[in-house]
Amino acid sequence: MNCPSCGAPLRLTENEESFRCEYCGGVYRPEENDDGVRVLGETSPMACPACAVPMFQAALSGHRITYCQQCRGMLVPMSDFLDIVEELHTQHPGHGRVQPPPDRKELDRRFACPNCHRPMDTHFYEGPGNIIIEDCSACGLNWLDAGELLRVVRAPG
Repeated sequence: MNCPSCGAPLRLTENEESFRCEYCGGVYRPEENDDGVRVLGETSPMACPACAVPMFQAALSGHRITYCQQCRGMLVPMSDFLDIVEELHTQHPGHGRVQPPPDRKELDRRFACPNCHRPMDTHFYEGPGNIIIEDCSACGLNWLDAGELLRVVRAPG
């Protein structure tokens, strides 16, 4: 990716939602997509557990995540998950909609962790939102399908 101001290569700033130009000092921050995710344009070494395409480094509410542009699923570090939910809930207050129950067939899905390739644990999320998530406790990662994070954010409680 090149700087929109001077054309020099941009460097992704570690743990940030932006790129910095080392030549002119400009900062480029990609726009959020419909999911509220800033896709940072750099591929991740991990493939999507749902559709097996390369995922991209991304940012959500100031936290780095890994995002699949094909299925819109996201791999969120467990250590950041509750902070992201709180920040999004603060940005979208007052929704409080009870979400319909999840499809129990999703409990039969089996994904390999994109990081360590061991089987992920598929289970009901114990917080609000009525979703089923996959996680890898060894790597500290949660997999969320498209729309699941918003279900958690919009749920009461």
